[in-house]
Amino acid sequence: MDLDPLWYKKALIYELHIRAFHDSNGDGHGDIPGLIDKLPYLQDLGVDCLWLLPHYPSPLRDDGYDIADYYGIHPDYGTLADFQRLVEEAHKRGLRILIELVVNHTSDQHPWFQEARRDPKSPKRNWYVWSDTDESYKGARIIFTDTERSNWTWDPVAKQYFWHRFFSHQPDLNYDNPEVQEAMLDVMRFWLNMGVDGFRCDAVPYLFEREGTNCENLPETHAFLKRLRKTIDAEYQGKVLLAEANQWPADVRVYFGEGDEFHMGFHFPVMPRLFMAVRREDRTPIVEIMQQTPDIPDNCQWAIFLRNHDELTLEMVTDEDRDYMYREYATDPRMRINLGIRRRLAPLMDNGRRRIELMHSLLFTLPGTPVLYYGDEIGMGDNIYLGDRNGVRTPMQWTGDRNAGFSRADYARLFAPVIADPVYGYQSINVEAQDRQKSSLLQWLKRMIRIRQRYPVFAMGTLRFLATENRKVLAFLREWEGQTVLVICNLSRFAQPAVLDLRELSGSVPVELIGETAFPRISDLPYQLSMGPYMFLWFRLDKPLQAKE
Repeated sequence: MDLDPLWYKKALIYELHIRAFHDSNGDGHGDIPGLIDKLPYLQDLGVDCLWLLPHYPSPLRDDGYDIADYYGIHPDYGTLADFQRLVEEAHKRGLRILIELVVNHTSDQHPWFQEARRDPKSPKRNWYVWSDTDESYKGARIIFTDTERSNWTWDPVAKQYFWHRFFSHQPDLNYDNPEVQEAMLDVMRFWLNMGVDGFRCDAVPYLFEREGTNCENLPETHAFLKRLRKTIDAEYQGKVLLAEANQWPADVRVYFGEGDEFHMGFHFPVMPRLFMAVRREDRTPIVEIMQQTPDIPDNCQWAIFLRNHDELTLEMVTDEDRDYMYREYATDPRMRINLGIRRRLAPLMDNGRRRIELMHSLLFTLPGTPVLYYGDEIGMGDNIYLGDRNGVRTPMQWTGDRNAGFSRADYARLFAPVIADPVYGYQSINVEAQDRQKSSLLQWLKRMIRIRQRYPVFAMGTLRFLATENRKVLAFLREWEGQTVLVICNLSRFAQPAVLDLRELSGSVPVELIGETAFPRISDLPYQLSMGPYMFLWFRLDKPLQAKE
């Protein structure tokens, strides 16, 4: 394994759901041995790190984010021994593993909550937040607006209300209780001792409640999160904490602390603006949000993504922009959930290959560690007729054979139906077919991943936008330790001129990275290019003495 302590800054993360990836025993559910079988595929794809959705015992009312035992494996997925083997086999292939640390809440089926509700004198009673009324913390917003009307739910057994920021079957833990804090540190240690390389920490802004606030991003929350980090630094090396804090960049900045809180944090607001920019054919949404993004400590990194297991969240946009996104990307009401859109990348791009490639180009070249969502590398579709967000969590499409090669079970036993529609069906969209076709999306993506990994400037470099009169063209420089890369994107569906003022780089030769083609030398005159529809170019800028003739 790479011993670089900043490995996460250069990594490429692949998010997958064990249940949806590959079924080894024919019971209709993906499992850990099935994932082990597919590690060679992931290694060949070129990713560095796997982010696994929850693998814990759970009633699965929230797809595993309702944890009933922090120390186990869901029986559908395998055993602790299987998990240990997964970690070992992944590490042999140079693949790291991040797992979920759901710190905010448990399932109401967790023994802690069951004991707490039954016995008011139990020490576990104070592990959750109780009240005789539902009047406290009125300033806290409701997150799952489609299903919850309050953050309080009456428990007939406890004869009190309990507090929950998410579903009513997910009671929040009470972090004012030191025993809860110690319990979560022990959970973290258990999995680090199993060999995992870090955690994607779920829903971190909501750990504490204080009257008169919105109960988000409180100082007490940051104090506990710094304890998590301090424990990792003191007891384990090279491990990573990745924050899920769906907030504005300035608010997420606080989660990095002075480089002593989270190593990484998702940049949520940039994601919808990538989609907005491409549909409006205007770079403004991207430029504005990146200019609002504060600097972070040198040992920290943003994580950026196009799509993931949740809805395309529209919490961090204006009401006007949200209406625009619904109008453009979610015309059918079934495509919407909460404040977001439950669709995959390819359907959002109308299956347009050029647009899908352009979106990946933005993902790979803007600052941050890219996070790919399983199936998007082959352009998988979704199923908006499935409930909740399950439409984007369907079985991986490996082949054109029975059940997409995902499982040998009878079709009716699959945990979810495979996508079988005429456009995105597994008969045409699958790994096996795209592996054989040199011009496929999968093969294209592999090439782009390898190019990105050859240039650490994409992972480590600064970002500087270049002014162009044509707002349909986005141009920027990434610079790091003497290496400079120029990226130019045409966000329009039509051909566009790009005229750049590159006088400060006069004498340099732009070398296009995919074909290693040298373009005309930069001079003191405006640099002019013609860009095809949704075209992008990545240039290495060779210094005058290094220029190829």
